[in-house]
Amino acid sequence: MYTQAIECGGWAVVTGGASGVGLAAAERFAQAGLSVVLADLPGDALDLAKAKIEGALSDGCKVLAVPTDVSDVAAVTALADVAFAAGDVAVLMNNAGIGLPSSSWEQPEAWRKLLEVNLFGVINGVQAFLPRMIAAKRPAAVINTGSKQGITTPPGNPAYNVSKAGVKVLTEMLAHDLRQAGAPLSAHLFVPGFTYTGMIARHIPEKPSAAWTSEQTVDHLIDRMSAGDFYILCPDNDVSAERDRRRVAWAMGDIVENRPALSRWDPEYAAAFAKFENTK
Repeated sequence: MYTQAIECGGWAVVTGGASGVGLAAAERFAQAGLSVVLADLPGDALDLAKAKIEGALSDGCKVLAVPTDVSDVAAVTALADVAFAAGDVAVLMNNAGIGLPSSSWEQPEAWRKLLEVNLFGVINGVQAFLPRMIAAKRPAAVINTGSKQGITTPPGNPAYNVSKAGVKVLTEMLAHDLRQAGAPLSAHLFVPGFTYTGMIARHIPEKPSAAWTSEQTVDHLIDRMSAGDFYILCPDNDVSAERDRRRVAWAMGDIVENRPALSRWDPEYAAAFAKFENTK
């Protein structure tokens, strides 16, 4: 549906659009001939992003920068009002997200903040935009940014994992419900690999060789959306698509085989996992 949406023109709405993957996606949408609504927290980054997208726009297209806190239902509803007043929404990318440290039984404020932004930010976007996108009866695409941490759920940050696991389930149900409704919209779960963004650059000044750029990640997203993929797990310079598939298969195998939870990180299963991951 993405290709048809681009052909029909209109607006791409990108939350978390002031930097990183969101900004790279907004630039690609602009280059494809769409007008763009950038949504992010107010500040210099949003203003600079708007200026960058202005340089990528096709003739007759526009860019709007709308300061938005995606955890605020009223703010996301207002964002939708601005977007639909401007024209048809061809692409909705619920991309805004944050990372905070958490543990299973501590840091309750981090839990609430992560869920409000990473999960409810996506829910708010879907609920504010989808009724009007469906009513428009025109091809459109919805992209929700998840994480491999929401699929294989590695130890270390349970609140983040829970938020992104919720995005996965929400997007799967959205795709099903759109099919059942016969709506000309597609949903896509976008799962970046190791991507060098501003968040990482604050801690690592130079891009690690294992990481992809935001632009590489978005190019992979658009390529796979154009092919009709729902699950879009991005590789990087260290983790191949095949390795991703094996890691996901092992995680699901914990349930099927009744292994200990997160057995991939259990020393008793280290050798078995290594053999499984590296089997050709």
